[in-house]
Amino acid sequence: MRWLVLSLSLLCAFPAGAALVSPPVTALAELREVDAGYAAEGTVEAVRQAIVAAQVAGRVVDLPVDAGQRVRQGQVLARLDSREAAEGVAAAQAQFKQAQAQYERTRDLHARQFVSQAALDRAEADFRAARAQAGAAGAGLSHGTVTSPLAGLVGLRHVELGEMAQPGRPLLTVFDPRSLRVVASLPQQHLAEVTKATRARVEFPETGRWIDGVRFEVLPMADPQTHAATARVLLPEGVEGLVPGLFARVHFVSGRVRKLTVPPSAVVRRGEVTGLYVVDEKGGQRLRQVRLGEPLANGEREVLAGLRPGERYAVDGARATLNRDVVR
Repeated sequence: MRWLVLSLSLLCAFPAGAALVSPPVTALAELREVDAGYAAEGTVEAVRQAIVAAQVAGRVVDLPVDAGQRVRQGQVLARLDSREAAEGVAAAQAQFKQAQAQYERTRDLHARQFVSQAALDRAEADFRAARAQAGAAGAGLSHGTVTSPLAGLVGLRHVELGEMAQPGRPLLTVFDPRSLRVVASLPQQHLAEVTKATRARVEFPETGRWIDGVRFEVLPMADPQTHAATARVLLPEGVEGLVPGLFARVHFVSGRVRKLTVPPSAVVRRGEVTGLYVVDEKGGQRLRQVRLGEPLANGEREVLAGLRPGERYAVDGARATLNRDVVR
């Protein structure tokens, strides 16, 4: 009976779930050598990508592929109604045969000196023009079958079966998912700094993922409207989970500096307030507002104000918050 009373007393003394919460691990705030450089926002795009468009007018009568499907180079992507083009080919062939016969007759008559050289030249010009027109009509007929210019993945389908295609109208977008890169815009005042960079690291803020770029290049021209240049960072081949259009942040590393940094897990956000749980002189942890800089190339955050070297802080801000809530 005594042990039962003691157990009930312990259960009443601690709220439900308190035993499951362990004290948060703390770390010492200190200056560390980290990669220094410039961070620019960018977008993932495919190195090899093609927007397949119609070259002739016609109704879409066949769409054997859809978005997300892998295709081979030369595989049929769409077929257009080419009956009108076929009639044009027949008419051009008939004119070609007539011009060819006329040219041969004029050449025989000129050999027997019954027609002038001007008549022969005119017949030859008509023959060559008809032959060129027949060739162009045949090429136009072949454009009714749209094939893939590269092997890859169908990213988008811009038309549906039965719609009318016009010359230049996009039909499908095909890209090679094995080779991707990040394209970032560089302001004019940071071009010299990025040019001195030795490597580039790509951050995906939404997932917390970091990837080292294979190489990067800065294009030799700038936009005359924004005065910004473009940088391309090539990603390793076969990276899973990346598709064109994703947002990314590129960190161009140009050296090493000493900064006061904390891991992202230590940062706590309460509305518009950004803070850390700092250990006070009594050993308790209190939430203190801090001012953070841009994410660094190693994934950590620089502390600009609110924390001094030598102080201790909770490495896991979420656990520290839960611990305080249980005690309260």
